[in-house]
Amino acid sequence: MKKTIGWGIMATGTIANKFCDGLKHLEDAEIVAVASRSLDKAQAFSRKYGIRKAYGSYEELVRDPEVDIVYIATPHNLHFAGTMLCLEAGKAVLCEKPFALNAREAEKLIKYARDKKLFLMEAMWTRFLPAVVKVREWLKQGLIGEVRCLKADFGFRCEWNPKGRLLNIELAGGALMDVGIYTVSFASMIYGTQPNTIKSLAHMGETGVDEQCAMLFGYEGGQIASLGAAVRTEMKNDALIFGTEGMIHIPEFWCAKSATLHLASGREEAFGPEMKGNGYNYEAAEAMRCLREGKLESDIMPLDETLAIMHTMDTIRAQWGLKYPGEN
Repeated sequence: MKKTIGWGIMATGTIANKFCDGLKHLEDAEIVAVASRSLDKAQAFSRKYGIRKAYGSYEELVRDPEVDIVYIATPHNLHFAGTMLCLEAGKAVLCEKPFALNAREAEKLIKYARDKKLFLMEAMWTRFLPAVVKVREWLKQGLIGEVRCLKADFGFRCEWNPKGRLLNIELAGGALMDVGIYTVSFASMIYGTQPNTIKSLAHMGETGVDEQCAMLFGYEGGQIASLGAAVRTEMKNDALIFGTEGMIHIPEFWCAKSATLHLASGREEAFGPEMKGNGYNYEAAEAMRCLREGKLESDIMPLDETLAIMHTMDTIRAQWGLKYPGEN
């Protein structure tokens, strides 16, 4: 793999801007092209970030020979089509969370990438933040004993915009897909498996999406995860991990800058803030590390786990009777 890895950016919304701001902190990364379904938007985005090429279609982007990997920043309902377009063109892909609308879509993408020996990863940036890496180290060392309970919430109050991506069912809006995925993925990371008992409830708003939801997971060993998510209600957004010998507190866990270890013995250890850039650079660095090492997936966000998480989210939505238009 060449020294500098060329990135292509698919879509120009808020998350694409954050990702490109993060890439500025990686000397071995270059954004070589950006694409939007509007050429004007692509050109404006390219001027903002000094990108050499702007395309008015995604098809042009994936044909660009200078693009080594594509970052998918489209709305949720377009993740499958955008990722498959890239894979069919032989491009490596880092796709924003949630990876797809459902497990069927995720399974198709994963199978295709593995068959074609192409790198593919879900962009769950939280996992790569230094504070969360430290939390995994504490857990691996057994510092809080056996983990018995996780509590995590992620909620905010968005403006009322029925056509916007957060509340529009056509765009797979709602709390679960936008912010609930963070809590579900975090539980998966903490316990290393999916729950065998899932109980959930949601408030369905007038646009047909879940404006807030609560999930209670039970695991084979009796462990519990209590999770909440909302797009019309402010929440604390912290994570608390309780073990037999202590606990870990992660303020605003989804964008964690710090974490504190509290042991039953009275000892405390604080970590952070130790973060370079805006945090999105860490997931990009992991993707580039994998490309350089010839790896087809990340050990930190493996594809089998991404698929398992989608199965869990399918089960949750089935309990509410929520299905998105156009699901494959």
